[in-house]
Amino acid sequence: MANSPSSVLGEVIRISKLGTDGRIIPGAKSVYTFKEFISFSFSPEYEDGDEFTQKNARGGVCVSYKAPDTLKRLNLSVAICNPDPIVENLLGGGTVLGEDGLGWASPSVGEDPVPNGVAIEVWSHAVTDGKQNTTTPYFHWIFPYAKLRQSGERVIQNDILATEFEGWAVGNGPFGSGPAAPYWGYP
Repeated sequence: MANSPSSVLGEVIRISKLGTDGRIIPGAKSVYTFKEFISFSFSPEYEDGDEFTQKNARGGVCVSYKAPDTLKRLNLSVAICNPDPIVENLLGGGTVLGEDGLGWASPSVGEDPVPNGVAIEVWSHAVTDGKQNTTTPYFHWIFPYAKLRQSGERVIQNDILATEFEGWAVGNGPFGSGPAAPYWGYP
């Protein structure tokens, strides 16, 4: 029996702007791919199912039922290596400054900076027996509707400025299979 591949090393992230209908907005400025990330994490969050128990007159349980736990969302966290105004704009709103995108201005107070959310795709290496799988070299992780915001303290100091985002993701039928790309390939 062949070994199943393991997910090792993050390769690339693609962020796509979504329209009000949940579909990817067409155009070069609405899809952004980058490799300069430190980590991408996701964890499920469940709502506990209701539980009912009825005891009889002797104190014994005569009826017991527990509804299944239900997935509410996936909690996401993204940390990027360098300040990237385009990533900051796509994930947290605000404004990209300058033609070269070397600056970023925060969104206005009280607004939903990314009202339609984004789709996030992440590729990681598929490794079998100590080397990248030749048939299916990448895992393709898809989060078709995500809402994130900047998190953590950002410090301009004699050290590296890390940028972190956290939020959540759920399904999104109109996303379909996403932008054209082979499932096991990456853009």
